[in-house]
Amino acid sequence: MRILLTAIYPYVFILLYIIIPFDEYVRVLPNILMTILVIAFPFVVTKRDLKKIVLKPTLLFLLFFIFLLTNSYFQGSIDKDFNIISKMLIPIGLVFLYLPVNNFKKLNKAIIFSSFFAIVFTFIQFLLLVNQDSDVSIQFFQDTVDALLIDRIYVGLLCVLSTLISYQSLTKKYHPDNKYYLASIIVNLFYLLLIMSKIALIILFIIVIVRQFYGKPNRIRRSIAIGVIVLISGFGILKFQTIYQSTVNLKNDISQIEYNESTIPLGYRSQIWDCALKISKESSNLLSGIGFRETTNRLVLCYSNDIKEEDVKQNFISKRFNTHNQFMDFYISAGLISLLLFLGIFGTLFFQNRKQFFPLALLITIFLFGMVESFFHRQIGAYYFGFILAILFINNTHQNSSKTKENLIS
Repeated sequence: MRILLTAIYPYVFILLYIIIPFDEYVRVLPNILMTILVIAFPFVVTKRDLKKIVLKPTLLFLLFFIFLLTNSYFQGSIDKDFNIISKMLIPIGLVFLYLPVNNFKKLNKAIIFSSFFAIVFTFIQFLLLVNQDSDVSIQFFQDTVDALLIDRIYVGLLCVLSTLISYQSLTKKYHPDNKYYLASIIVNLFYLLLIMSKIALIILFIIVIVRQFYGKPNRIRRSIAIGVIVLISGFGILKFQTIYQSTVNLKNDISQIEYNESTIPLGYRSQIWDCALKISKESSNLLSGIGFRETTNRLVLCYSNDIKEEDVKQNFISKRFNTHNQFMDFYISAGLISLLLFLGIFGTLFFQNRKQFFPLALLITIFLFGMVESFFHRQIGAYYFGFILAILFINNTHQNSSKTKENLIS
């Protein structure tokens, strides 16, 4: 029995991450696969597997979770907020459930295949839309892709992860798989450009800049990278106010896109963040917060008061948009202590992985993603956060020692 479970266990994990983007279509299947993993775990895990866990960030994350539970209990909002807090069990649970798998190669390939299938599925849906509409353009594709599979921001995150993994898997010496990894990078980048996933493209751009400081020292390459950072930073500081007022902070005349038979303004995050900042300033409970459900309720109240366009207002209210910033969400909902604990996890992982490009790139990806999305409000977000934690919390020295020198093109 144990031999059979050990044989199928990794493939259950692979299937789980392949089908995550299709959560809206097969919502029950990820839960079934998770149940299988949980049941099989005691039969396949060994003492040697448990030693692979990186203790300090794991304990810090568990402390963070315990604080959220305790804080919510004393606030009297545990029944309302448990649905959000419980999603934080998914990433840490995935870390432990992945311990019996020998290395990350299978999980990495699952992400690459998942991204490929999501892209193919999107193109099939787009072709179906083309047959229904004779007036088709690139703008048409960009405006309708959100309604096809999952939100553009999560497709973008998946493509970023797939691109990073494909790059990490390339070898300096010839290997027949190199052409497939290179094709994966090209397809993902082309797709991100086609759907104009700005957040994903910005994350990749920042990671490319960071990459210049790893590998063999190259003064010219690093000087160019520093120059680009200085130019972009200077431009951003000089133009921020103009850009913010003219293109982002639009409250009366906002361009709109089609989304599940309703409309969302292109600058909708600016309205959400304005309301979130107001709530944080008005809150008198900065240490323990006001609760996740209460935060959403106050955001909805702010939308009803601040948004003048009736269609936009009703859209915001009906969708009950959260803060769309994971750090701000913890600060308002669970207080300053929770934010410091959450940032402490990132700080610990940064110092542990700052000398290795790939884990640091993953950390940068999820950090930047958290700046524009409250990923713990979505099950899919918790799964992808869990993937990154599995890479960062598990020390597979037998894999890393043989791959580090060979991989990562300098």
